[in-house]
Amino acid sequence: MNIHLSEQEIIRREKRVALEELGIDPYPATEFPVTHTSIQIKGNYSVENKEHFQDISFAGRIMSVRDMGKASFAVLQDHVGRIQIYIKRDDICPGEDKTLYDTVWKKLIDIGDIIGVKGFVFVTRTGEISIHVKEYSVLSKSLKPLPVVKEAEGQTFDAVTDPEFKYRQRYADLIINPQVKDNFIKRTRMINTIRDFLNEHGAIEVDTPVLQNIPGGAAAKPFITHHNALDISLYLRIANELYLKRLIVGGFDWVYEFSRNFRNEGMDRTHNPEFTVLEFYVAYKDYFWMMNTTERLLEQVAVSLSNGTDLQVEDQIISFRPPFKRISLYDAISEHTGFNVGEMDEDALRDTCRKLHIESEPSMGRGKLIDLIFGEKCEHHFLQPTFIIDYPVEMSPLTKKHRSKPGLVERFELIIMGKEIANAYSELNDPIDQRERFEEQARLMQRGDAEAMYIDYDFLRSLEYGMPPTSGIGIGIDRLCMLLTNQPSIQDVLLFPQMKPEWKQEDKEQGEE
Repeated sequence: MNIHLSEQEIIRREKRVALEELGIDPYPATEFPVTHTSIQIKGNYSVENKEHFQDISFAGRIMSVRDMGKASFAVLQDHVGRIQIYIKRDDICPGEDKTLYDTVWKKLIDIGDIIGVKGFVFVTRTGEISIHVKEYSVLSKSLKPLPVVKEAEGQTFDAVTDPEFKYRQRYADLIINPQVKDNFIKRTRMINTIRDFLNEHGAIEVDTPVLQNIPGGAAAKPFITHHNALDISLYLRIANELYLKRLIVGGFDWVYEFSRNFRNEGMDRTHNPEFTVLEFYVAYKDYFWMMNTTERLLEQVAVSLSNGTDLQVEDQIISFRPPFKRISLYDAISEHTGFNVGEMDEDALRDTCRKLHIESEPSMGRGKLIDLIFGEKCEHHFLQPTFIIDYPVEMSPLTKKHRSKPGLVERFELIIMGKEIANAYSELNDPIDQRERFEEQARLMQRGDAEAMYIDYDFLRSLEYGMPPTSGIGIGIDRLCMLLTNQPSIQDVLLFPQMKPEWKQEDKEQGEE
């Protein structure tokens, strides 16, 4: 990584030394007691109750300074907003020594520094609620200048929008674009609403292993690591499904987990190699119950974020008011391609892909080919919340066979704005059937399918003890957050999305030159 210092960075380091020579610690260890936030001051101060704001302490980052000679106005930003402060030299330096104002404040303090101030609140002649500073303290000297962002009359101009900067230096992005924080606050509120819903209905939150002997529970390529003490290979989990179902076998009635999953696959605006999924499993329920529950859950989440069931997403108004549309996978493909794939074998499906100008891989079996056709030609048409139901058995190795439709399983995917948000089943609890499905996945793996499932013999053993009829679901938290905050990329709802290391990026740029 390039450690070359700019002229500004060199100057700021010199200012740090100058502060220390004056006996001012640029990073003091003492506590600074904050009595009010910017919102509390602006929201509660009035001329009538000003006596309650005569002795306050406030801390924040300097975002702008307006020097007026023997006085200055500055704007400080705390974790909830911004407020103006007024510093007068004679207030800060009542005696003959004016160092704290003329030298420290005017020459050694920079935009980006964090300071604490004590004083009283007043209203300026222009009507702006401000803090009249009686004393201030340096709390953290900023050695790196903030990117310049122009602001006027409450509007931001020339905001930093470069994704390379925003995602790699999220800390700086949050400082100069504080509205970005709203997306992550909404994410937390969304997760808390889901957790409250589940807890209120009797679900139990659990933790399951991230390091697994078998990367089970999904069709995906895993990350592999090594445990030195045991001298074995381990996998970062691609899903937590099989562990949660083990708990249903063990006697839990309803369990859930916000699972951090890892998949060693491509990256795009809806995929990050590390992502969060909510999975929950409920004994004695089926996928019809799960559809109804999912509708109620998402309705409650939408209301918590917008006070209503309708949300603006891109140029669409998305309604989370139940019931959601339900359509079978085969009917969806027929509706949007004109092909009835339900009776097609693998060769016929490959021929259909060619007719639809879809490229397929030789390793793909019947299930993967059907999934490919749906993904390429159908999925993007479903904008409003829609349950795509009743999948072929080849696509769903962990799902119970349909009670009335041969060759299908009781599974649904929830599609919103053309993207999969959730995947759910009536869970397969027949250990003999499950073993046969795993063996078919093993054959696909031998054909070169890197996403085929491994055989988890311990999970098969757990099923042999008997698992009650169960329904389970996985909800993509990152994608749901994208939807509910109207963000175009998964990187916008991850505080620290995965990126190529900077030294790799620099090598690439030098190679292009």
